[in-house]
Amino acid sequence: MNLSKERMYQAIIEKDSQFEGVFFTAVKTTGIFCRPTCTARKPKIENVEFVFSAKEAFQKGYRPCKVCRPLEHAHQTPEVIRSLLDKLTDDPSLKFKDADLRVLGLEPHSVRRWFLKNHQMTFQAYQRMYRINSAFKHIQQGQSVTAAAFDSGFDSLSGFGDSFKSIFGFSPLGGKTRQVIDLTRLETPLGTMFACATKEGLCLLEFTDRKMLETEFRFLSKSMNAIIVQGENEHFALLKKELGEYFAGTRKEFSVPIHKVGSDFQNKVWQALQTVPYGETRSYQQQAAMITSPNAIRAVANANGMNKISILVPCHRVVGADGSLTGYGGGIWRKQWLLDMEKAHK
Repeated sequence: MNLSKERMYQAIIEKDSQFEGVFFTAVKTTGIFCRPTCTARKPKIENVEFVFSAKEAFQKGYRPCKVCRPLEHAHQTPEVIRSLLDKLTDDPSLKFKDADLRVLGLEPHSVRRWFLKNHQMTFQAYQRMYRINSAFKHIQQGQSVTAAAFDSGFDSLSGFGDSFKSIFGFSPLGGKTRQVIDLTRLETPLGTMFACATKEGLCLLEFTDRKMLETEFRFLSKSMNAIIVQGENEHFALLKKELGEYFAGTRKEFSVPIHKVGSDFQNKVWQALQTVPYGETRSYQQQAAMITSPNAIRAVANANGMNKISILVPCHRVVGADGSLTGYGGGIWRKQWLLDMEKAHK
């Protein structure tokens, strides 16, 4: 990216996350290098230089910041939090209280703060939601309401019914007629992602810090008359396997079934995206020509922005007419990383 020193300095002042992975801030007076989003006190512009890799920073004698940990993946779920999530996945009826967290060596306030930042709810609220979601899946699979309630850790049917209705807006018995969209979290070198799938295939794959994520969830729920719940899906195992191979540079195409939800025009645009070869790019104008709508450049760009299945439907391969990196829902730094990685393994 052709960035001036002034633009990069502005980015660190604003803690602009779209520049994560694009550059590091090396501070001459302290000898450390940081992420653009580092929360430490900002140095004066004359006391910094900007480098574009950790290797370059080390070669110039800088050491990593202890505050922002620039060598770790941004937005990655911490191992201790991942362990909690795994325990809940194995047994949704578990109820971790503050005392239980301390026994595990965790500070309840830190756990609460992480969940508020990443899920907009406390850990206790997350646990309740997870129990409700687990019960909903069991009801969908034919289990009785009574068995689903008690197997998921609820102490009474009335309490379960009230909680269920307050979250989903209908009674547990009414849940048997609703479609389910399964949701899971998965870790990648670029951070944590959410994946959603139906029986037909994957309908969403987005980074968890995507600004339009809540809007996309609502759109899927409304369009498919469905409830999104955390749970397993037959397509998730293949997705995780193929994504792992992709990030390792050994996979160039995906075989995971895709369930695209959008207008006829959007689906036409997304289908064209899947024909852009690995390691190559296309301009919006070229993409519009591919769908025989050469004058619909802006509409094509809008459709790209509405793509809900990152990487598998590779909207990151579309750039400006001059080759510049235009907007990307996952952040410009991720777009740059993906293009660089594909070019290196082409």
